Amino acid sequence: MKLSTVRTVLLATAVAAALAGCGGGSDSDDDKPAAGGETKNAAPESQYVDGGTFTMSLAGDPGKLDPQSSASTQLFAVNQLAYDNLVFVDGQSGEVEPQLATDWTVDGTTVTLTLAQGITCSDGTPFTASQAADNISYVGDPKNKSPYLGTFVPVGAKATGDDAAGTVTMTLAEPAPFVLNGLASLPMVCASGMQDRAALKNTTEGTGPYELTEAVPGDHYTYQIRDGYTWGPNGATTDENGMPDTIVMKIVQNEGTASNLLLSGEVNAATIQGPDAKRLDAAKLFSVSTTAMVGEQWFNHDAGHGTSDPAVRMALTQAVDYAELAKVATAGEGSPATTFAGLAPVACPGDSITPAMPAMDADAAKGPLAGQKLTFLYSSAAGSAVAAAAELAVQQWKAAGADVTAKGVDETALEGATFGTGDWDIAWLPLNVNSPDQLVPFLSGPGLADQGTNFSGIDNADYTAGVKAATQMAGTEGCQTWLDAESKLVAAADIVPFATSAVKTYGNGAQFDYPGTFMPTSIRMLAK
Repeated sequence: MKLSTVRTVLLATAVAAALAGCGGGSDSDDDKPAAGGETKNAAPESQYVDGGTFTMSLAGDPGKLDPQSSASTQLFAVNQLAYDNLVFVDGQSGEVEPQLATDWTVDGTTVTLTLAQGITCSDGTPFTASQAADNISYVGDPKNKSPYLGTFVPVGAKATGDDAAGTVTMTLAEPAPFVLNGLASLPMVCASGMQDRAALKNTTEGTGPYELTEAVPGDHYTYQIRDGYTWGPNGATTDENGMPDTIVMKIVQNEGTASNLLLSGEVNAATIQGPDAKRLDAAKLFSVSTTAMVGEQWFNHDAGHGTSDPAVRMALTQAVDYAELAKVATAGEGSPATTFAGLAPVACPGDSITPAMPAMDADAAKGPLAGQKLTFLYSSAAGSAVAAAAELAVQQWKAAGADVTAKGVDETALEGATFGTGDWDIAWLPLNVNSPDQLVPFLSGPGLADQGTNFSGIDNADYTAGVKAATQMAGTEGCQTWLDAESKLVAAADIVPFATSAVKTYGNGAQFDYPGTFMPTSIRMLAK
């Protein structure tokens, strides 16, 4: 649940919650459903081959590898190789399942987790309960500027570890209905990495199934399997038939190029969401899919921007046909968004968006938009369909009188603008999580100037009041209140989520689960 910066969000094609992994059980059925998504053309276990190299394309460089410094799409993907979470969420049932922790209880504002025995870090040292508590405390300290504070670790949470008992105790400042969902996306760093955060820029110090052996920024990152790993999602191990010895994460920014490499067998996996998906489907490649937000429009609310004016934000929203935009952005394969937190398993299903969406009224938009000069950013890694949708949006805004300049930029530049320079007015940055509480720090509260993650500067009193009420309710009992709060943001045109689609990850020479994020323990190499 991711996406993100320095402090970034769960961006672009990201589906970034940590969900289910495969424990390596035998199954010979074709079209077996993956946890949290759909699997097509799965091969029987008899075709698995041990060892070898699995190569996956990434649409951008993950940047600094410190797993708690960013929640970008690319860093989330590589994090899963070297780092584990305390728990994970099954993509089909939505149930919390074991990972580093085997048992847990939530009693009001006290969360207690018991770690599995025998967990070791990549340097061979034991991973302890006090180290787990140190991770939670690090993210929970605002001075460390982790994007996970308020997203995966509730604000004000404190943690202690009892190494003798193997238990971690979190004390929350107030009830957090989906606190375990958050911990399912929080990577745990080992003691050596906690003591030397600078070293995490280009090394890994985790308990995960693979360890970084080579980093060539902008080109590739190579990981080697760890023997003796037995504490993966729901008991996954590295002693499974068909797992690769080596994983290479190769930077390939162009979807067309990634598709060609996939078809030729030069890469084994690639996430493709644009028109190239059609030719990969025609080639009958293995694929897994997960429905994710692919179109979400943010406005810069800060002073000095035309979009700081509520009338301008409303006009920009009224000027666009978002149903048509959703069709273009998803190459006709998606649909309008219905909830802010829509990644499977969805904690609060429903529709907070459609009833609240301002109706298209281009004539009404012309007055506030006349003479407005605005900068619009979107990710160039999101594919050609999103680029075409961006062109359509600009056409409609210009027809209503706004002078909008669109720029497709890589994720580093997009993050640098939205979380750094502030040189943007409109941005498409889809956030993908599965519970609504994980979005709160991005939609309310302190902005960047005040060390917060509310990067667009949203200040909606109705949303804040709704969140306050929802957090006092237990789990899904508060879902309607969460959805009502989201509707307030849409009705005010503070933010416009507009498109979801089944994002597909294709495989050639290998199969795997990808239920929201890359799951290395599920990879199985296939005989050629």
